[in-house]
Amino acid sequence: MHLSHDIHLAYCTNIHRGESWAETLKALQRYTLAVRDQVSPGKPYAIGLRLSDLASRELSEPGTLATFRDWLDAENCYVFTINGFPYGQFHGVRVKEQVYHPDWTRPERLEYTRRLFDILAQLVPAGIEGSVSTVPVSFKEFIYEEAQIREAQQNLWRCVDYISELSDRSGVKLHLGLEPEPLCYLETTTETARFFDQLRAARPGDSRLDQCLGVNYDCCHLAVEYEQPAEAIGRLMKAGIKISKIHLSSALSLRPTSEARAALAAFAEDVYFHQVLARQSSGGITRHRDLNLALAAPVQPTEEEWRIHFHVPLHCQPNPLFGTTADHLLGVLDLVQRNPKMCAHFEMETYTWEVMPPGMKDRNVVDQLVAEYRWTLDEFGRRGIRLHSNHSTP
Repeated sequence: MHLSHDIHLAYCTNIHRGESWAETLKALQRYTLAVRDQVSPGKPYAIGLRLSDLASRELSEPGTLATFRDWLDAENCYVFTINGFPYGQFHGVRVKEQVYHPDWTRPERLEYTRRLFDILAQLVPAGIEGSVSTVPVSFKEFIYEEAQIREAQQNLWRCVDYISELSDRSGVKLHLGLEPEPLCYLETTTETARFFDQLRAARPGDSRLDQCLGVNYDCCHLAVEYEQPAEAIGRLMKAGIKISKIHLSSALSLRPTSEARAALAAFAEDVYFHQVLARQSSGGITRHRDLNLALAAPVQPTEEEWRIHFHVPLHCQPNPLFGTTADHLLGVLDLVQRNPKMCAHFEMETYTWEVMPPGMKDRNVVDQLVAEYRWTLDEFGRRGIRLHSNHSTP
């Protein structure tokens, strides 16, 4: 969806099952087009594509990719961004820490990401940038020696080399966004800025890093870290880090009363990681690897607030006992209002549909996504950002 100030908005299709290309395309045909028909009938419609490693290999076949391009043209759709975070299966099995495998210490992550850019360069319409989002280097628990970080930095530089060459060859401006996340190697904006300084030190004066590598700013993740939007984005921009894409997402927040903790058990499930950060009255933060572990831990009377990495719908209140971190997301949009050129790519990412408690699934997934669009477009509109005058791709 093309908004004013050359902003592009989509929802991330990682909400749907689909590991092979055939399954991915089937989900686009069944769900994505149904959403399009309600929010953008008869007008160009942007798709935030999620491709597993398997699907990317299958779509890379020239005939398959040509057929998909024809399908996009026939359906008046376009792709400007790919979610390259989850490499393997993302629904219906235990994902948890496996979502970070392979990480940037591994050649498989580099090969997969290069393949995504090869695909994206052939899908992005003329005049639009292309972005891919990826894991925040690794999960902290996976890093046990400095040599791993050196290997990750070398792989990221190899990827920057590739993106730069592909951008020049294709004429499409492409960039990769590392996505900070709780308990990961890149967890906070301070850690992220420090890591980019280390990358620059490896190749002083090579400006391709700033052009081709940036951050995928996930509002849920940074809110769980208790970061404030103006400070977090200000820190990244001061460090010269590109905001490659912004994930519009919200987390759960609550006062950890016994009643709230009991109700929170409905969100403890076996597929995804739900890291918990508990803030003490002193300002200190206790980190829990997962929600079930936080609920099993002894109650600390000094804990004032819990924030849980559980992506909840942008437009709803999950439970009278809970709040959300929507204020962080709205704070980011306030910054975009002041500086619309800050980022051109926005993606709604509420991938947890299948594992939400039954009380939060009082509609089908298409209606849920339509409600996300309406909420988001209303919030953009309040800030003077609306559908492009002719709602067309450049």
